[in-house]
Amino acid sequence: MAKPKPKRELTTPDLVLLSLLAERPMHGYQANQELERRQVGDWAGVSRPQVYYSLEKLEKLGLLRAAKDAEPAAGPERRVLTATAAGRAALAAALGREDWATQRDRPVFLTWLALSWQARTGVVKQQLQRRRKFLQSELERERATLKAVLKEVGHAHHEAVWMLSLIVEQLEVEVKWLDRIEESLRDRAPAKHPDYTPE
Repeated sequence: MAKPKPKRELTTPDLVLLSLLAERPMHGYQANQELERRQVGDWAGVSRPQVYYSLEKLEKLGLLRAAKDAEPAAGPERRVLTATAAGRAALAAALGREDWATQRDRPVFLTWLALSWQARTGVVKQQLQRRRKFLQSELERERATLKAVLKEVGHAHHEAVWMLSLIVEQLEVEVKWLDRIEESLRDRAPAKHPDYTPE
C-alpha cells in the first residue's frame, strides 16, 4: 500500500525548518539543537517530533534535499539536508502572506482576567502576584537572551534583536500595567449599565 502524499500546505514548523536549512545544511539532531539554542519555543511551537516530521515532509515535497558534501548518513536523524531552490521560493512565498501581519494573540491571562470576577475572594490578588513574579522571571531571561544575541550578531539591526526587544518591551509594559491594576483592585465594581435585558 502506497504512503499518502504529504500535504502541500506549509505549517509554522515547516517554515521554521526551511528557514534554518536555508542558512546552512544540517541533520535533524543538529536542527533540534539549534532551535533549542535559539529558544525558538518562545515564539514558535516546534517540538522535537515535529522537526523530524517536517524534515521528511519537506524532502518529499522537493523543498529539501540531501546535502552534496554530506558524509554517509548514520541513520535518519543524521541525514544532512539543505533547502532547495524550490524550498527557498516556497518559504519566500509563505512569508508574503497577509495573515502574518493581520492576526492578534489571545493570551490566556486575558481570558482569565475576563472571567476573574467569578473567582473566590483573594484569588484575583494572588493571581496578579503570580503573574508579576512570572513576568519578572521572563524579563530577566529575555534580557539575558537579548544581551547574548547582541554579542553574537554584533549589531542592533538584526531580526532577532528586534524580536527580543519587542518581547522585553511588552513584558515591561505588562508589569507596569499590573501595578495599576493592583492599585485599583479595591475600587473594582460590576458594570453600571450592562447591555442586556434582565429576566
